[in-house]
Amino acid sequence: MDLSDAYANGPFIAHADSYPPRWADAAARLRADMAADGRLREGLSYGPGGRNRFDLVLPIDTPRGLLVFVHGGYWMTFGRADWTHLAGGATARGWAVALPSYDHCPDVRIADITLQIAMAVMAAAVEVSGPIRLAGHSAGGHLVARMLAPGMLPEAVAGRVDHVMPISPLADLRPLLQTQMNQTLRLDPDEAWAESPVAMAPPQVPVTVWVGGDERPAFVDQARWLSQAWRCPLVIDEGRHHFDVIDGLADAASPITARLLD
Repeated sequence: MDLSDAYANGPFIAHADSYPPRWADAAARLRADMAADGRLREGLSYGPGGRNRFDLVLPIDTPRGLLVFVHGGYWMTFGRADWTHLAGGATARGWAVALPSYDHCPDVRIADITLQIAMAVMAAAVEVSGPIRLAGHSAGGHLVARMLAPGMLPEAVAGRVDHVMPISPLADLRPLLQTQMNQTLRLDPDEAWAESPVAMAPPQVPVTVWVGGDERPAFVDQARWLSQAWRCPLVIDEGRHHFDVIDGLADAASPITARLLD
């Protein structure tokens, strides 16, 4: 069975083509504001590759802690500069926000990207003291969930992580074997299961799984599977679809930001 349609978002979202330019515009505006205030540190290295870089957005005062946000795009698109606006809510609440880029499939495998994000979290943790929160959207939700695998992060860093929020995550990668995008992802059955958060033991760190109520059924299922496997709360954000479910991260007063950082 071909599941490509089940995991396609754009064709089922009104004016889907308008979202990437809107994200880019909002990100550019916040980047300019933060740079003017001396609160943006761009292109910090966490590894040897050209995309092994993260941006660090700082609050006005000493950070309360560090939020690492990992973007989505099916491990194939986007980068750190596309999502700077989503740091707005956390920085307004006094948190520093790290936004990493990573290499894309098919240049690397998903397992390689997982290790890159672990390196990014470790590097960002050196820059900011205090508690660490992890959030990621779609493929990024998969990646932050994978940070809770035993031994993925060194204890000195893992011990600081006190809340993780996979947003519309891909938690069981096996269905992707039956999509056309797997020509690019190059998943095989072993890697698909090894990289699936639902295959991991439930973590000890608090986790909130968040998903839009108007998302494709496959993504609601994926979120529910992770919530059930990890026995953690699932929040269904009614009226939100896959592209706007993350909008609230730009707002300090939104329910998603409050749940993540309170």
